Amino acid sequence: MLSRVSGLMIRISIASPQEVVPLDESRGRFREIGRVVLEGEGVKVAKISLAFVDNPTIHDINNRFLKHDEPTDVITFPLSGRGAKTLEGELVIGVEVALEQAKLRGHDVITELSLYLIHGLLHLCDYDDLDDRARKAMRARERHYLKLLDLPDIAEV
Repeated sequence: MLSRVSGLMIRISIASPQEVVPLDESRGRFREIGRVVLEGEGVKVAKISLAFVDNPTIHDINNRFLKHDEPTDVITFPLSGRGAKTLEGELVIGVEVALEQAKLRGHDVITELSLYLIHGLLHLCDYDDLDDRARKAMRARERHYLKLLDLPDIAEV
């Protein structure tokens, strides 16, 4: 999808090479979430790729690139440097992790995936969660976008 509202050009492509969670009906919503977060963070031009994958795929990527031997929720790959005119990045999102967490926490998987999308996009926008202060700032932004998008506040404390 290409958003050209008031000089903005945000392109979000979505791949879902998995069959665990059907996402066809949610693609438009994920693009809307991406646009709202990026525009909210002041991004005017972006090319973002989203890949919704199964546990074996995200486990392999997590192990190969981050040396973590387990599946995870979202991995963010920034492709543009600081100050670039176009924000470029890839998010790999674990649908099986989302499904498990959604069941444990008592909400639907699309809401959980939406949180992972918001979280990953915030990483692309230079937010981090490596220490308590940064984590609190990131959670506050997650809550802001969950509320703005009419989603339940499922951001962890």
